[in-house]
Amino acid sequence: MQKSHSTVEKITQSVGSVPSLILHTLSFGTAFLLGAFHLANWDSVLLILTTIVSLEAIYLAIFIQMSVNQNTASLREVEVDVDEIQEDVDEIQKDIDAIEQDVDEIQEDEAEEEVRDAEHKKALDGISQRLHQLLEELDDLKK
Repeated sequence: MQKSHSTVEKITQSVGSVPSLILHTLSFGTAFLLGAFHLANWDSVLLILTTIVSLEAIYLAIFIQMSVNQNTASLREVEVDVDEIQEDVDEIQKDIDAIEQDVDEIQEDEAEEEVRDAEHKKALDGISQRLHQLLEELDDLKK
């Protein structure tokens, strides 16, 4: 299947090339000159030329359609790839959102810990001061 696509591409590309244009122009010119200079019967030249051009047009249309079909199939494959990439991007975005939520929660937890630590420090400072007062009172009582 791949080889036929390659052959179709080569034929389509060669028909649409400058050498092909030159070859066709020379062929048609030669056919018209044969008829114009009465080297061949004009009716026969036109009949043969019309037949060749018609057959060539039919085959070219087939080759072009085969190229279109191949390109359409290729585009479908790309479309599937794009869809898969979009799904991956969506999943990554969900992961990023989840990570952002985790970071926010961690920051909130750290802020709460800082508040608790400050409260504990304040309580310990209060206990420490009260303990110093008690020790001073004990010393005063001992005296």
